[in-house]
Amino acid sequence: MTIGIAFIVGAFILFLAGLPIFSVIGLGALAVGLISPAPIVDSLGMTAWAQSQNYVLISVPLFIMLGEIFVRSGIAGEMYDAVAPWLNRMPGRLMQTNVATSAIFAATSGSSLATAATIGSIAVPQIKLHGYNERLFLGSIAAGGTLGILIPPSINLIVYGSITNTSIPELYLAGIVPGLILTALFMLVTTILCILRPEWSGKPIETDWNMRIATLPKLLPPLGLFLVVVGSIYAGIATPTEAAALGVIATVVLALVRGRMSFSILNSALFATAKTNAILMIIIIFAALLNFALGMIGFSRLLESFVLDLNLSTYALVLLVVLIYLILGCFLEGLSLTVLTVPVLAPIMAKLGFDPVWFGIMVILVTEAGLITPPVGMNCYVVQATRGRGSLMDVFIGVSPYLLALLTLVGIIIVWPEVALWYR
Repeated sequence: MTIGIAFIVGAFILFLAGLPIFSVIGLGALAVGLISPAPIVDSLGMTAWAQSQNYVLISVPLFIMLGEIFVRSGIAGEMYDAVAPWLNRMPGRLMQTNVATSAIFAATSGSSLATAATIGSIAVPQIKLHGYNERLFLGSIAAGGTLGILIPPSINLIVYGSITNTSIPELYLAGIVPGLILTALFMLVTTILCILRPEWSGKPIETDWNMRIATLPKLLPPLGLFLVVVGSIYAGIATPTEAAALGVIATVVLALVRGRMSFSILNSALFATAKTNAILMIIIIFAALLNFALGMIGFSRLLESFVLDLNLSTYALVLLVVLIYLILGCFLEGLSLTVLTVPVLAPIMAKLGFDPVWFGIMVILVTEAGLITPPVGMNCYVVQATRGRGSLMDVFIGVSPYLLALLTLVGIIIVWPEVALWYR
């Protein structure tokens, strides 16, 4: 137990000193292995090899590539323009568009950072052009980006499923209704704030039904990709990994048909995919090494005994877990948080009778909160990067009302688990 606590303290010191998260995790695994009397170091290579051979994780680079081609071919930009006329009469028109388009893009991307970066690059230039409140506008982009890891196909749900051996199709089904509810809550927040402060709503833009109907064909590509990827899974045609491959093929064909594919686009998409996947796999492998090391020294068993001995009520235990995630989410990136905590907490929650699918959705929701909370709210950093000026604090302030909406959904899922388990 002492070694585990020493690692946690040391990890935070190294993280605050500016080391990349994968370096902190890798050094922690090595340090625990060297200190422990168990032969942990000798097993590190086999652990890394076993993790890299996980069939389910093959889908991760495929979903990344799908999103990259979708963005670089310009289809995502058309999708934003298609959604905007339909929301023209709502308060905060383009802020509502940010959230709605993020939800649609999430159904093809599976990544929160990709969603925030894509919508941000399209939407940020509209702030001054149409006179929106800049902070709230930026917050709507950062909040909308969180939908990328909740609405299927979600990379984080794939990672959670691979760690806990939970059915990914079930996790995908469980993410649909909470994803739609969260989208509605984000849009409700925008509506209420813009009604209270009309000057935040931006300048009205004239549109008509002819314009709306003319944009419908631009919404067909994301709908088609969603049906190819998610539909093929539930039709029994493909596994999640095979569905990801079908999605990539469908995206390439779609881009070719629309004249949006070239060797330069494909090359840049492949390079970006390789770069992003390399970072993700390093984090996943190093986290597996660390969890293996902590398990060998008995830290996981001691933590389980400690939690069980607390004799907390169901709600108190869930709130404790949520609090742990919210605190850690202030310092750790979402995927790192998932791969570090789930191997330890998921067995404890399962032993106490909590459904692993429900717990997976809960983990995703509180991980989403970490994406928009300081000081390491990655979505906020991405949005600030697309903005390219001003203070990062503007984004954190603007996203705070949406964070309250997200925490409201966390409470709903706790009180009514059937919101996530609706399909049973």
